[in-house]
Amino acid sequence: MTDPILDLTEDAFLGGQLRLMQLKSGHRAGHDAVLLAAATAARSGDRVVDLGAGVGVAGLAVARRVAGIDLVLVEIDAALAGLARTNADANAIQADVIVLDVEADATAYAAAGLGPDSVDAVLMNPPFNDPVRHRISPDTARGTAHMATATTLSKWVHAARRILRSRGTLTLLWRADGIAEVFSALDHGFGSLQVLAVHGDAQGPANRILIRATKGGRAPTQILPALMLNDEQGVPNKRVQEVLAGKGSLLLANP
Repeated sequence: MTDPILDLTEDAFLGGQLRLMQLKSGHRAGHDAVLLAAATAARSGDRVVDLGAGVGVAGLAVARRVAGIDLVLVEIDAALAGLARTNADANAIQADVIVLDVEADATAYAAAGLGPDSVDAVLMNPPFNDPVRHRISPDTARGTAHMATATTLSKWVHAARRILRSRGTLTLLWRADGIAEVFSALDHGFGSLQVLAVHGDAQGPANRILIRATKGGRAPTQILPALMLNDEQGVPNKRVQEVLAGKGSLLLANP
């Protein structure tokens, strides 16, 4: 459904368990956000922060799967943050929506109620396209959502590390060809990495990676069985379709 006045669309996620408003043009949430949510480990009572939440798809999907979390949605764009509030209310999900630059300093975070060592889980899908290798969208919002600088990932990981409690977990989605950047960013303060490669099909290389990292973790890195969105015949993977329909989670979400 499209609202011609506000130029919004209302879209169903998790098989209709969430109905969310988002801008018709610009960055639009899709499978990446749902997969990120399905990979996020959380328990009832946990304080869970979605950094760069946009209209709230990933964070709200976690809240729909795990009842009783204390959800915080952090978004720099006030208009998107407003839509995130609308979406949380419309889906009867309690969420604290904060307009804040993810790369802001500790003082700004503390003023917003996100002091050091105060969060159990963080999820994020930072801007990850390299402007040298990708054409920048003429749409300002879309460009901001997708384009990374040389320091984007390290600054977002630093922000997550600062607010996470010891043994808290960070779950992030990034380009598969940037896995070395992710390992480098997580090298200080994080360990016990679990890596899930996401392939469009069984014949091609991974195009996304999902990584769960534990603050202060010391266990060896684990490479989990890869996730194929489509099988050898190009047929959508049944298990993935169940996850996208809100009928399950990914291995990374296991305790």
